[in-house]
Amino acid sequence: MQTYDFIVVGSGSAGSVVAERLSASGRFSVLVLEAGGSDCRFYIQMPLGYGKTFYDPAVNWNYRTEPDPGLAGNADHWPRGKVLGGSSSINAMVWIRGHPADYDYWRELGNPGWGYDDVLPAFKAIEDNAAGADRWRGTGGPVRVTDCFPSIHASTKRYLAAAEQAGLAFNPDFNGATQEGVGVYQINTAGGRRMSAARAFLRPAMKRPNLRVEMKALATRILFEGKRAIGVEYEQKGARHTVRASREVIVCGGSINSPQLLQLSGVGPAAHLSALGIDIVEANENVGRNLEDHVGLNYTYKGRGPTLNQLLRPWWGKLLLGMQYVFLRSGPLSLSLNNAGGFFRTDASRPRPNMQLYFQAFSTVIPKNGERPILTPDPWPGFSIGLSNCRPTSRGEIMIRSKTPREYPKIVANALSTEQDVAEMLAAVKFVRRIASMPALAEFIEEEIVPGPSVQSDEELIQDFRKRSGTVYHPVATCRMGPDPAASVVDPRLKVHGLEGLRVIDASVFPTNISGNTNAPTIMTGWKGAEIVLRDWS
Repeated sequence: MQTYDFIVVGSGSAGSVVAERLSASGRFSVLVLEAGGSDCRFYIQMPLGYGKTFYDPAVNWNYRTEPDPGLAGNADHWPRGKVLGGSSSINAMVWIRGHPADYDYWRELGNPGWGYDDVLPAFKAIEDNAAGADRWRGTGGPVRVTDCFPSIHASTKRYLAAAEQAGLAFNPDFNGATQEGVGVYQINTAGGRRMSAARAFLRPAMKRPNLRVEMKALATRILFEGKRAIGVEYEQKGARHTVRASREVIVCGGSINSPQLLQLSGVGPAAHLSALGIDIVEANENVGRNLEDHVGLNYTYKGRGPTLNQLLRPWWGKLLLGMQYVFLRSGPLSLSLNNAGGFFRTDASRPRPNMQLYFQAFSTVIPKNGERPILTPDPWPGFSIGLSNCRPTSRGEIMIRSKTPREYPKIVANALSTEQDVAEMLAAVKFVRRIASMPALAEFIEEEIVPGPSVQSDEELIQDFRKRSGTVYHPVATCRMGPDPAASVVDPRLKVHGLEGLRVIDASVFPTNISGNTNAPTIMTGWKGAEIVLRDWS
């Protein structure tokens, strides 16, 4: 049995960072087990290419939830990265840290070291912001953060003007002094290429002799001696292997795979695991529970003038934009689906924004089998205004179905299952229509395509958003952090309660969700988690 100081399970947004930081000094040997393969794929590196990876089983787990009553009985598609870089290799690259109060709340829940003043230095150390350094931004870090404003489409400028007319202030930096308002998103790209966690952290670290990465290596079980994690069992090319960790096993599988691996290893709800014939190593009812996710939908319009549809749909447009990207690393293919957006409050009495906006200068109402139709939009000039909730009160769970590691777990999202979440979404879709009715956009809109002008009453709006809403790919909290083992899975130092030599470091440890996209906070969690590990072993 080969032995390493640390075994890191998963090379995603957090795992890539953990592996890089732990191997940087050369003092420790690190093994990374990644269930997927290489990220050296054109449609991963090209930012807008993630439409091709949205359903691609070569790089995507392609999870599905159970039919969800809150989503009119729909079974939601949950893409998750199965590749070096994890979901940071297939996501929309919007770089949002979240609201400062989100992290202060983590600290108030009994997690010292996780308040906003604690995590801000980590964010700044990670970033190389193209806008330069200030009180909030960082430069010189591994992740290049780019401002999309110079490249936005004319219809995006109309959206920004309309949102201001609807009462939102222009915000030049959602990661700066304030989050509320409307503006252009920053994205993690460099030289027109996706800056995934693998590109920023893991790929450079793979040159070190003390770091080994095994791809197509599915972790099937954590090995224990008593209450101490001593290694990992994994499958690769049809064979089963075991490796030993002399210091720690660090699980970085994400909000689905981390609780799944813990449960397969006997760490989780005792009655559920026992019923499946799994020996209990440590009973903890919270493993896989407390699932939070942001849900949202789009309102789509037909424009009176050109949008990106007229460039992205025809063959000659694809050729033109493809040449622009290949030779200049610029143009729409070098950007995210969501160029602009914002944050707003559905009720002025709320202390901070509870809804997020997204603007897309093209539309994809007509489906296309096998891919998200980003690269083949509708045949008319269309655009969409999207939204999602920031702090939902609905909770779900993720539980394994059997002892078989390759069987997907049961995902019960329970989306829009509380009256508060439904009321917030109702107010939010009305505000989207308010933005569309402002002069800057109204003069450009020929008609509302989806849901259409016939949907007007509260009952009709609720029925529509239940039918059309879905995940915006931000599941968290299934191995949540907290001081009390009765209410959490890991402690504030990310050690699994009741066990030794085992930590979880990824978005599953978030005590609650953050206000916005979760990739940047997950990378930050990897950075801070690695710092904690290094301090403990200094």
